[in-house]
Parts: sequence; C-alpha cells; structure tokens
Amino acid sequence: MCGIVGYIGTKNCIPMLIEGLKRLEYRGYDSAGLGFLDENSKPKNIKVKGKVADLENALNGNGHFSNIGIGHTRWATHGIPNQTNAHPHSNKEGTLLLIHNGIIENFGVLKKALINDGYTFYSDTDTEVLVNLIDSNYKKKEDLFQAVRYDLNEVEGTYGIAVFHKDYPDQIIVAKNGSPLVIGIGENENFIASDVNALIAHTSKVVYMEDHEIAVITKNGFKAKTISDEKIKKEIQEVKLTLEEISKGGYEHFMLKEIIEQPESLRNSIRGRLLEKEGISKLGGLSGYIDRIALSKRIIITACGTSWHAGLVGEYMLEQYTNIPVEVEYASEFRYRNPILSPDDTVIFISQSGETLDSLAALKETKRRGALTIGLVNAVGSSIARETDCGVYLHAGPEIGVASTKAFTSQVAVLALVTLLIGRRKITSPQDGMEIIKELKSLPEKVEKILQLNNEIEKIAENFVDADNFLYLGRGYNFPVALEGALKLKEISYIHAEGYPAAEMKHGPIALIDENMPVVFLAPKDSVYDKVVSNIEEVKARGGKLIAIASENDTTIDNLVDYSIKIPSTIRMLMPILNVIPLQLLSYHIAVKKGLNVDQPRNLAKSVTVE
Repeated sequence: MCGIVGYIGTKNCIPMLIEGLKRLEYRGYDSAGLGFLDENSKPKNIKVKGKVADLENALNGNGHFSNIGIGHTRWATHGIPNQTNAHPHSNKEGTLLLIHNGIIENFGVLKKALINDGYTFYSDTDTEVLVNLIDSNYKKKEDLFQAVRYDLNEVEGTYGIAVFHKDYPDQIIVAKNGSPLVIGIGENENFIASDVNALIAHTSKVVYMEDHEIAVITKNGFKAKTISDEKIKKEIQEVKLTLEEISKGGYEHFMLKEIIEQPESLRNSIRGRLLEKEGISKLGGLSGYIDRIALSKRIIITACGTSWHAGLVGEYMLEQYTNIPVEVEYASEFRYRNPILSPDDTVIFISQSGETLDSLAALKETKRRGALTIGLVNAVGSSIARETDCGVYLHAGPEIGVASTKAFTSQVAVLALVTLLIGRRKITSPQDGMEIIKELKSLPEKVEKILQLNNEIEKIAENFVDADNFLYLGRGYNFPVALEGALKLKEISYIHAEGYPAAEMKHGPIALIDENMPVVFLAPKDSVYDKVVSNIEEVKARGGKLIAIASENDTTIDNLVDYSIKIPSTIRMLMPILNVIPLQLLSYHIAVKKGLNVDQPRNLAKSVTVE
C-alpha cells in the first residue's frame, strides 16, 4: 500500500514525480503529495485529498522547478484521508520532509515522549511521529543520516521511507523494513520508488533494498548500510519491463486489458516448460529441490485473497496427482497460530506482487522452523522471490488493475506445472502427464474462444446492475472458482456476494434465495454435473435468478436457467482457468454499468504491504 517516488539529479523532477505517482496509484489513491526544494532551496510541501490528478491540478501553472523531490500517493492506515494526513509530513519548521509506507506500531509511546519534549502534532498519522523523531535527533546530532539510522533502531513496525532536509540539498535518505523500496540508477541522476513501474520510463537498472537497510542517495550514486551501521554492497540488476506493458494500450480500463491478455499470459506462463514426449514439466527455478519436494510429508500453500483461491485449486491438483497431503492457509492467520512445521514440510507462497506483508512474515517464520519454501510470484525481483529457497515466476506480465485477473489464471497454470513435475515423481503416469500437457497447451486458444462471448456477457450484466446480493456455487475444482467470482464482484461493484460449495447451499444459504437473488452456478459436464443440476432445480423452485457457466455441448441446462454461458471443456484440474473468465467479465461489466472505477475500487490497493 501507498506509492513512493523520489528523484535527485539535474533535471526538473516535478513532471517525473507526477508521472511516477500515476503509475503507482493502484497502490493507494486516498490523497497525494509532493515535497521538493524550489529554485531558492526553499522546501515546498504540496498535498491534496484525492487522486494524483487532483495534485497535478494543484500544481498547474505554478512553474515549479526542482532537481530533488519526493512524492507519495496514500492508502490510509492511521487517520482519515484528508489534506492534513496526506504525505509528505514535515517538522514544525518545514525543513525536513518525509514520506512513509507502512505502520509504526510503537508510535503511541514515541509520540508521548515527543510531546513531553515540546513537540506538537497536527495529523492523526504515525508518520508524523517518525518525522518529528528524526527532527529531534537531527537537532542533537547535526547529521541527518545518523539521525535517521539512530531513530529507526527505536522504531517497531514496518516502513519504506524517503526523507530529505533543507540543510542537505544534495541527498535523499531511504530505508526499508517490510515495505518495498527500490533505487533506480541513472546517469547524473538517481530515483527511488516502491515499485519498478514508476522507474521504467527512466532506467532499467535497479537496486532492491532489503529489510533493515538504509541508504543515502545523491545524483552521482548511493551508499548503503544496515541500520546497525554495517557497510553492505548492493547489486545492480536489470529490469526487463516496457512502458507498453504498463500502459492501457487503448482499453478503457486496465482490468479489461488484463482480462483480454490472458491467452498471451497463459502462453508465457507455460512457454518452454513442457516436455511433451516425457509427459513432464521443466521448472528451472525448482532445480535441486525436486526430490525434496516429492518426499515431503505435507505441502502447505499460503496466500491471501485471489492468490488463496488459486492455492485451493492447487490443493485439489496436488492431492489428486501426487498423493501428498496439502493444506491451504491464509498467510495472515498462519503466522499467528504457532504452526507446526518441520524440515519434512514444503510451504508454497503465492503472491502476484511478491510483497504481501502477511505472506512475507509467514515466510520468515517458516524458514525459522526449517521447512522448504517455494515462491510462486509474478513480480521479478520481489521480496518473496528473493527470500524463498526456490520458486517459479508466473510471467503473466504487469498487472495494474487492483482486482487480479490474469495473475489468477497464471497462478493456477503454474500450480499445474508444479503438480505435473512432482506428480511424475510420485504416482502420475506418463499417459496422464501427456494429457495434462495437451490440455495446458490448448488453454490459450480456448480462452480466446471464451473472450468472444464478451458482448453476450455484457448483455447479461445489464440485468444485474441493481442487484444487492449474489450467490456463487460450485463443486470440487470449481468451488474455489465460486469464491473467486464472488470476490471479483465484491471488489469492483460493491455488491455483496458469497461463494459456497454447491452442496452446502442447503445448510444455510438457501434461506436467502428469493426472486431477487441472482445465483451463479459453475456447471460443467463433469463427474458431479448431475448433483449440480439438482442444486439448480432447488434454486429454481424458490424463484432465484439463475446464471450457469456450462459446457458448450450442454443443451439440457438451457431449460433450467435464465442465462447460460457456454464455454469449451478441459480436464478437471484446468477447469478453473476457463470457468473464471466469464465471471471476471460479468463482474467487470456490472461495475462499469454502475459507473464505478474498476481499476481503483474504494478502500482497496493492489499490494497489501501493511497489516
């Protein structure tokens, strides 16, 4: 959560900071601000409630020029979204400016001590405590870097910060613990950001900050230490990302673009990873660990949100094809419940961003207990990718829309690759392996066929714009799809929706069904098809509005439901990839017809980097 950008060099940084904030707005859009030194080396702090566009309007016509500055777009934690709580925050004199992503857990104790020292607070944020703490120690030490480093040793919680002072017009100090931060390397200029998306227009050379690290950045370079004052050497890495990949490309919304991109993202996820003749997958990121994974007594999958739903699909896959017991855990709960882990366990961490704080905390606890850790992440160079023992990149490409779409289908595809790899070491026959590979290769073409139903799905959506509730029902592999369909609708349309196993409908949810309740059934022609049809009949008898995602050769279901969306068939383990596409489009069109911002839904941010 929250977007951080910064620049120091010879150019005017104001347009670059605004541009960077726009690319990071999916991380937070409650308020935005810029801090910089003007032509006379006077600090300026301009911030607004609202989006980056509102900040840009506030700057228009003012002719600001600066070669050092920091910017922030906020997702509110401490304090409501308003101008006072917006970042940057400053000391009383306005000479020290700071932006912050994270939560300072002991801010109350620190604030009380600062008040006793004569400090006054104007905002409701924990960040204002941090800037005043640095100010207090700077006035005692008269060395900004040492003041920041010393203060961070007093801080408990998470932070990604950037700070500069009027007395040091040639440097920005940054530090990280739990919240992502990256340094961009240029010629006679350097950059900072919470995400490489903000830097890619200016440099492809980056340095990833690790936890408990602090750096001073000038236009000519940077020097890094730990906050305990140990010198460290950082490696410069090359980022392979283009501006085209993080642009809308003519689509009205990033979400629609990313839904339409799924044939290609699936091709990228499986490309070069299938050995057809052997009926097995090839995953270089797991090299050296395959036997250990195959000998695991238990596999645990931990994730949050949409990634957790992908993990549930992975549970079905792995148990069916490897005969290894699998558990799926919410990362936020896993870290706090004293999990029983051993070196015989394998724990898979799924995350689009690779920066999800709960997953990172669970990862550290898992490593402490000796279990093998695997990362399935999309963002190259992210924290989970760097800290796990081994892993597999999704290669889905950048996902900017807050509601995850192509990352989910790529996560399921990569879980299928992992299942195939380990299954062939265990109980999966070469024939079954070849069938899985054949169906994996057919997915992009089948998704393209489903996407041709976009206009049909849009017309169905028109009938449900005013719905207050939705129920999604599926069985087996399609139960997680029901959860994911409900989540998508909740996230972007603000319609209350729940996903359930279809058989559980009679154990409570059936009480909600009347003529105003839309019910979406995942009803492919599979081994439980007749059971699902019985559930459909039960809803029909109670007047519910029925939508079915069904197999393209199913003519029976048309007589049972109000609307049917026919899609191609595949093997059971890959059904979720196809069945979720119509649900993504249905949610998208309902939200658009309600006039909502599907890329930036209220109260949500793309990467959850705070608890």
